[in-house]
Amino acid sequence: MKANKNYEKTTAFKFFRWMKGTKDPYVGEVEMKPQPHHEVPEETIQERMKEKSELLDAVYDVKTNKKVKAFTRIYRTIAIIFCLILTASLVAVVSFLPKTGDPTTPANSSEVAERYNSSALEETGAVNTVTGMILTYRAFDTFGETNVLFIATICVMISLMLEEKVAEREEERRLARHPEHKDPILQLAAKFLVPIIVVFGIYIILNGQNSPGGGFSGGAILGAGLILYANAFGIKDTGRFFNEKVYAVCKVTALCMYGLIGLYYYTCGANGINNHIPFGIPGAILSGGIILPIDICVGIEVACTMYAFYALFKRGSL
Repeated sequence: MKANKNYEKTTAFKFFRWMKGTKDPYVGEVEMKPQPHHEVPEETIQERMKEKSELLDAVYDVKTNKKVKAFTRIYRTIAIIFCLILTASLVAVVSFLPKTGDPTTPANSSEVAERYNSSALEETGAVNTVTGMILTYRAFDTFGETNVLFIATICVMISLMLEEKVAEREEERRLARHPEHKDPILQLAAKFLVPIIVVFGIYIILNGQNSPGGGFSGGAILGAGLILYANAFGIKDTGRFFNEKVYAVCKVTALCMYGLIGLYYYTCGANGINNHIPFGIPGAILSGGIILPIDICVGIEVACTMYAFYALFKRGSL
C-alpha cells in the first residue's frame, strides 16, 4: 500500500482525476493570458484589398482569361442547342394536337361536363360543383399550384436572406431613416375591420364546398387582413402572434396535410378502393369529404404566402 501523498504523485491518480473532471488540464500548464490586440495599419489593409482586387480581376477577366472565355463559349453553345431541341420538341408535339373545332376532341366533348353536372354531388358531396371539381377530380393540379406558392415564398426568402445580426442592423437603419408612422385613423379602422375580414375569410374557407369561393379566395381575404393589421400596427406588433416560427409551422403543416389527404384519395381512386371519408349532409358546413380539410390547408397556404411576400419586401425577413 502507498501513502496518500505518494499516490497523488502517480500517473494513475492524475489520469483518473482528469477523467472525473476535477482538475482543469489547462490550468498551470498552458498560458491563459489574453493576447494583446493587434491593429493592422490602414496602408496594409489597402494593399491587401488591392491585391485581392487584382487577383479577382485576373481570375474572372473574361477578355484575357482563356478558361473563362472557353467556359463562356461552351455555355452559350449548350444553351443554344438546348433551346433548339426544346423548340423542335414543342413544335412536334403541337403538330399532333387535334384540329381546332373538331367535335370528336375531348375539349369539345360534353362527356366530362355532363359527368361533373350529373355526378359531382354524389361523388364529392359538394353542392358547389366547381369546388368539387377542383379539389377532388383535379385535386392533383391544385396540389401543384399550392406547391408553386410554397416554392415562390422560399425563393423570395432566399433572395432576400440576410444574417440575423445584419438584418437587425439594416432594420435599425431603416427605422432611423424612415420611422414607422402609426396613423391613429388607420389603427381605429383596422381594429374594426380586421376581425370582420378574418371571420369572413374563415367563413369563405369553411363554406367553400357550398358556395362560390374556397381555399384560395378565403386565404386571400385572411392574408389581406394580416397585411392591414401590419400596416396599421407595424410588423413588430404583428410578430407577437404571427412570427417566423408560426408562419413556418402553419405553412409546412398545411402543405404536408394536403399531401397526405391527397395521397389517400389518389391511392383509393387508382386502386378502386372505396373512399371511407364521409361526405356528410350536402349543404352543411361539415360536408364534402376531403374538400373541407383541403380547403383549410389551401387557405392557410395562400394567407401565409400573401403576408410573407408583404413582410419580406417590407423589411427583408419575417
